[in-house]
Amino acid sequence: MLCFVLDFERPIVELEKKIDELRMLADVEHFEVKDEIKRLSRKADHLRKNIYSRLTRWQRVQLARHPDRPHTLDFIKYLFTDFVELHGDRLFRDDPSIIAGIGKFRNRSVIVVGQEKGRTTKEKIKRNFGCPHPEGYRKALRIMKMGARFGIPIITLVDTQGAYPGIGAEERGQAEAIARNIKEIALLPVPILTIIIGEGGSGGALAIAIADRILIMENAFYSVISPEGCASILWRDATKSPQAAEALKLTAKDLYEFKVIDAIIPEPPGGAHRDPEGAAALVADAIDTFLRETEQIEAKMLIRKRHEKFFTMGMLNEN
Repeated sequence: MLCFVLDFERPIVELEKKIDELRMLADVEHFEVKDEIKRLSRKADHLRKNIYSRLTRWQRVQLARHPDRPHTLDFIKYLFTDFVELHGDRLFRDDPSIIAGIGKFRNRSVIVVGQEKGRTTKEKIKRNFGCPHPEGYRKALRIMKMGARFGIPIITLVDTQGAYPGIGAEERGQAEAIARNIKEIALLPVPILTIIIGEGGSGGALAIAIADRILIMENAFYSVISPEGCASILWRDATKSPQAAEALKLTAKDLYEFKVIDAIIPEPPGGAHRDPEGAAALVADAIDTFLRETEQIEAKMLIRKRHEKFFTMGMLNEN
């Protein structure tokens, strides 16, 4: 059962609740309600398809932020075995908002790096709501470079509003840390896969998203600024966030059309938050495909293609 329901999900959830009540009634009272359950189930399927096929960009943003949506730690639990988290940037401290370590994906060693928002209030505060400090990015780079030394593929999971903009973070070189990551990750001689699993916010996301292949989950988004931030700048009114989301064109479909991302990972009916394990299975298939397709590519070719990928983004052909 979902602990949080968005407004546009409510008709579906109420219908599913009726179906569950009928099933319980049938079990306890032995009533014959199979036909009614089938009818309501068909109605729920139709309603689900109708609602989720017509989502606005702002509704996609809400799904990407859904409290029940699987986070980095959830995907690590579902996808990787023998995962060992590594800590610290060897300069200042550890940053819990970035999870980084080594594990196995279907018996193959991989480096995993991702932002983690936390679930409970205590956990969210500990993880700084998934907004990394510069030491988090330096930790990520340290571990990615360690993986590169041993020829281990890298998988990054993006889910952040953006890098933390506090005074301390700025004093410790937030912009420099992000810029260094972009520069040095681009030169790593191993396959790199980025999956945007929720929010992909500005440089805070880009700092771990310089990859050979960038994938995005169906209801995730990737943008230079949040809709709220955009609305505050353009209209000085954060309530215009839905209009800002439309203008930013930040959904998976938009990004694929703009060739910012390489492919969209579908989600289970109703979104990843309704079936985290099913969502993880679809992500696993995408990871497996990437690793098989890149395992024989030489390091020089990987780096060259990676550079070409980013250098050609945003180019216009006037012919």
